[in-house]
Amino acid sequence: MSPLRWDVLGVSFVLALPVMALGLRGDLGTEDVVARLPWCLAAGWGAVALLRWAATPRPPARRLPAEDDPAPPT
Repeated sequence: MSPLRWDVLGVSFVLALPVMALGLRGDLGTEDVVARLPWCLAAGWGAVALLRWAATPRPPARRLPAEDDPAPPT
């Protein structure tokens, strides 16, 4: 899964909002904000990957040949 998908970028932007707000408020320096933004991208990628994995339905169980089925009456 590419880290530049629209859903990954959207989640990453939402996760980066507090970091950018702290930078604008002056609590974090420019270097700190720039250093933490790639971590927001990585966290967004991880969150989307986890959600996509959890939302994917499991494949149906394969049935083995009917060995336990009773023989049809003759």
